[in-house]
Amino acid sequence: MITKNSKNAKRQVRQTRVRKKITGTPERPRLNVYRSNKNIYAQIIDDVNGKTLASASTLEKEFELTNGGNKEAAKLVGKAIAERALKAGVENVVFDRAGYIYHGRVKELSEAAREAGLKF
Repeated sequence: MITKNSKNAKRQVRQTRVRKKITGTPERPRLNVYRSNKNIYAQIIDDVNGKTLASASTLEKEFELTNGGNKEAAKLVGKAIAERALKAGVENVVFDRAGYIYHGRVKELSEAAREAGLKF
């Protein structure tokens, strides 16, 4: 019997393959994105020291969203993560899309972060 791998299992394989090459340093930390059906999350991570420097998600009360799983919510999270990163002294990051296709919500988040001042 032939079994088919789930989309998430394939994504995790892509994620581990990319994660071998991409690491966040103190000079250039990693901007990680995770999306679920209802929400989207972003973190700026220094892998060398094992610390999260900034984070943002659609679950935060300051956004007051009715739907956290759309492009408008992703734009808000991208802008918020960029502002928090600049406040923490981070200007250059490495973008880690975690195996997701650069399309839709992931693309909107990254473009909003670029417009707000992050460089990657």
